[in-house]
Amino acid sequence: MESVVEVRFYIDPATDAPHVHNHNVNEDEVIEILERPGEDRAGQEGSRVAVGQTSSGKYLRVIYVPEPESLFVITAYELAGKALAAYRRRRKNKPQ
Repeated sequence: MESVVEVRFYIDPATDAPHVHNHNVNEDEVIEILERPGEDRAGQEGSRVAVGQTSSGKYLRVIYVPEPESLFVITAYELAGKALAAYRRRRKNKPQ
């Protein structure tokens, strides 16, 4: 999967790996959501929140910061419970 914009990941100092790995999410899944989000809205302190479903069926929330030449991914995790139900409801009610 070729991303048009460079995507950088926050590296967890405890593991020396992308923080998203702590949530059982890999980099390709994050890029997939960023390329085709179901939602992308403003977050806190200049961040953005992208939510969507991967081709394997996982629903993810990706928190990132847009930068001039790249996107900096802070974290990403799988949606579950009330958050997932709310997302599905919003998608169902969204005009096509």
